[in-house]
Amino acid sequence: MMFWYGSGMGGWGYAVTTIAMVVFWAAVIYGIVALIRHAGRSGPPSGEPTPLPAPERLLAERFARGEIDEEEYQQRLAGLRAAGHAAGRQSRSAEPPAR
Repeated sequence: MMFWYGSGMGGWGYAVTTIAMVVFWAAVIYGIVALIRHAGRSGPPSGEPTPLPAPERLLAERFARGEIDEEEYQQRLAGLRAAGHAAGRQSRSAEPPAR
């Protein structure tokens, strides 16, 4: 018959087919693993800082615009954080004891 080499595919044909199948299945498995890892991430990526709470963010924006100086920024930030810790302690003490 025309376009045939003897009795079928030679040794190189089998080798290329085998290599192609191994590469194909490796790519499929890699894609599945990459999707699972991407879907399993929680929180912001490791390179990005954690977002500030709203009052601290607003204070930082005022400092960045130059509305307040560094000393006032530090004082207000300490006050916000102290108020946040005090509020956290009060809310925990208001909860009924667990039985």
